[in-house]
Amino acid sequence: MHSVAANPIVLSIAGFDPAGGAGVLADIKTLAANDCYGVAVVTATTVQNSRAAERLFPLPAKLVREQLDFLTADIAPRAVKIGILANAELTAMVVDFLQHLAGVPVVLDPVLAATSGLPMLEPEAIALVTERLLPLCTVITPNRNEAARLSGLAADTPPQMEAAARALHQRGAANVVVTGGDLDKPSDLFFDGQQAVLLGGDRVRTSNTHGTGCTFSAALAANLALGKQVSDAVVQAKAYVTAALKQSYPVGAGAGPLNHFFRWHEPPRAQTDPVPAEEHIGR
Repeated sequence: MHSVAANPIVLSIAGFDPAGGAGVLADIKTLAANDCYGVAVVTATTVQNSRAAERLFPLPAKLVREQLDFLTADIAPRAVKIGILANAELTAMVVDFLQHLAGVPVVLDPVLAATSGLPMLEPEAIALVTERLLPLCTVITPNRNEAARLSGLAADTPPQMEAAARALHQRGAANVVVTGGDLDKPSDLFFDGQQAVLLGGDRVRTSNTHGTGCTFSAALAANLALGKQVSDAVVQAKAYVTAALKQSYPVGAGAGPLNHFFRWHEPPRAQTDPVPAEEHIGR
């Protein structure tokens, strides 16, 4: 009988986007496309489509914790990706959960707001993230606005992005990727605690950019689960997202999702249009 090796399991702790471009649905697709098996626990649901996110509904922290405990008692993840945490109760609960899950790489995508402006994390929870959650993370992947909010420093230029990354490392994050796909020349700043590396790239001209931050962080978690070094995992996640953007296609009237499964099929229609978009980071 043919034996199939099991793919590494990655746990997504994130929100639910009904349009499927971001949140746990994007995470699960990304993990599958990167040779991992994704499991997920939802922290919040949204009223959302391709045009905008209108409302956020956090789930009770006790219920989310029960799901996490029951799931991981049976299925042990090789990596964890964290997205929307919504409020202080959920943030504190996830911190406690991670403290009982030692030795597993953790990727935090610190989602503070949707692209449309809807807040995704209550202000009182930000201190919990910076003081208690960052020290538990293997990699954090804030965009420039999130890096500025979390560090208290501007992150408008690559030198400022490096300063913000160093500040976030000092607050406990082992590795930091400040994403800058919206810069004139798209670039991400990777800091591993010792050296800062600017990862450049060409702009992908597409309006299908919904969920790029979720996809990047999930691809990074997948590569860590596969045993890659952090620096290699970052580069490979960036390459995956860029290719998924290049082969994306519209879903809905607003910003469409990435083509997570571009390796398995051709897009049903041409993806490019005159609208410049972030290379791989944005929500």
